[in-house]
Amino acid sequence: MRIFLQLLLAALPATTFERSSKRGLVFTPAKPFPADDQYWIQPSSDLTWYYNYMAQPSPQYANISQSKFEFIPMMWGAPTNTSDNTFSDTVQSLIFNGMDIQHVLTFNEPDGPEIVPLQQMGIKAVAPAVTQRSLPWLANFYGNCTSCNPDFIPLHFYGDYKDFTTYVGSVVFAYPNTPIWITEYTYDHQSLQTTQDFFNISAKYLDGTSFIERYSYFEAFRSYGSNVGLNAAMLTTGGLLTSIGSWYLGGAATNNIRTGPGSAASHTVSMPVVVSLIESYRSSEC
Repeated sequence: MRIFLQLLLAALPATTFERSSKRGLVFTPAKPFPADDQYWIQPSSDLTWYYNYMAQPSPQYANISQSKFEFIPMMWGAPTNTSDNTFSDTVQSLIFNGMDIQHVLTFNEPDGPEIVPLQQMGIKAVAPAVTQRSLPWLANFYGNCTSCNPDFIPLHFYGDYKDFTTYVGSVVFAYPNTPIWITEYTYDHQSLQTTQDFFNISAKYLDGTSFIERYSYFEAFRSYGSNVGLNAAMLTTGGLLTSIGSWYLGGAATNNIRTGPGSAASHTVSMPVVVSLIESYRSSEC
């Protein structure tokens, strides 16, 4: 009987995943399915910040205070000429109109006229975001930009856990006093089990590492539109949270799988089913 009960209880999903205030959202609007955008701001969500590759906040979240869901403007590309201050002007306009901007993500020339004035206002600015292939590029950038003084370094990563920690460790070794943000990461184009294993072990690493200030998993949309593999998405083809999606929000495993258009397979054993099985087993023993 004890073994039987242990097997049944093991089939139940965990109540919640480890919660973390470091987690953020890489936001791309779900244009065909606007209701999907509300997953990331539900009351139980762990997410505390977001960016959208733009300088302006997304209309979907414009009415949410910065203290609840911080928008971080991004200068996605370098301006066409050095006298173009559009990004800086946009950020300062947001501040003038009451938005509490504390950080900005930048792409290029963080010592230029767009970024330095923002840092002088107390806004934390970032180094250019690079992937694991571009550490020499980052070193070359700082070698040529001797006046650059980033407040944190953003990193992108796509690969396995060993390479992930090696990559982060290399950056920390090179820039030991600069906090790290992981602004895109996943183990792309892998099996479901491998993808979930990577998510779980990497989350523990990111949450437990002091020099990692924030991180944002990629990608927050339906699996059919994924460019990093169907199993990496946080929503199924049918628009349900996958286990990774639910874990990332601080919830329990859903076991929703992206099998078939508009559908999501589930292998979770619910509590009523367990109770029914236990009662049936007890009756058979009498």
